Amino acid sequence: MDLIRELMLKLEALPVPPAGSRVIDSSDVALQVDGYTIEQIDYHLSLLEQARFIHAGGLDFGMQFGPGMGFRSLTWAGHDFLDSVRSPDVWDRTKQAASAAGGFTVDLLVFAAKGYLENKIKGLIGG
Repeated sequence: MDLIRELMLKLEALPVPPAGSRVIDSSDVALQVDGYTIEQIDYHLSLLEQARFIHAGGLDFGMQFGPGMGFRSLTWAGHDFLDSVRSPDVWDRTKQAASAAGGFTVDLLVFAAKGYLENKIKGLIGG
């Protein structure tokens, strides 16, 4: 899940032409994450597309047009996930809760992060 979060942060920051797309692949320097192989990044990019966290032109790794995929943007669900876990503090607490629970899914991580944020907001507004 750390790699998913890091890739989402990196994808959000990528410049993409208006109404266009950018070809990305796991060897793209802008998508490199320390401690992870190109194969792991490749696999997690495909997971992001399967989870519908990114608008992509399909995975064409190794096809006639060369490796990579067309990346347009994060989806609503992708922004929702990323905004839930953007803060390093929230991310650390969310991972701790998931670890204490003995397992997690992406949906549960978002639920835990949103719960933590909700409690933090309640404390700030006195509710």
